[in-house]
Amino acid sequence: MAVTIKFVDSLEEIKGIKRLHDLNLKKNLTPEEQKEQGFVTFEYTLEFLQAIHKVHPSVIAVDGGEVVGYALVVTPESKKLHPLITDFVGQLSTVFYNGKAVYDSSYCLVGQLCVSKTHTGQGLVQRMYNAYRDEHASHYDYLVTDVDSQNPRSLKAHLKTGFQVIGSLEHQDSRWDVVLWDWKQ
Repeated sequence: MAVTIKFVDSLEEIKGIKRLHDLNLKKNLTPEEQKEQGFVTFEYTLEFLQAIHKVHPSVIAVDGGEVVGYALVVTPESKKLHPLITDFVGQLSTVFYNGKAVYDSSYCLVGQLCVSKTHTGQGLVQRMYNAYRDEHASHYDYLVTDVDSQNPRSLKAHLKTGFQVIGSLEHQDSRWDVVLWDWKQ
């Protein structure tokens, strides 16, 4: 069956994101799995996921009714719903792109990106990000996120999509690469 890329439209799909999220949390994977598959770092509750989806549904990849990938949409309206995202947004005042602080630019965020280990290597990251861009590029100039420097697989996927590293930040005793996809180029 073909994998479908769509926007979340049900509680069951949000629960599917949560299941995939929990399976791929860094703390739930061995070091070997982290290196081979990548991982997600920040732990999100079902309540948080429901709250951001009320503001703007996220992009998901679905195969046979199962969520096998997601890219969480965080718009300016939802950036204060989680303290880690609020902190990241605040730190964007110290990261510059084209001579301007990202914080003062027109951007939306990726709250988190994940693809099931059973579906890696199928181009789902690019397909989900293209759907994200198609939906939001008329409202924002940039898509911004940060990637744990210990997650080279994630950074490679972002760079392949069109993101570029524009800076780095410190979060929770780790270094993070700030990556930006310029939708105006």
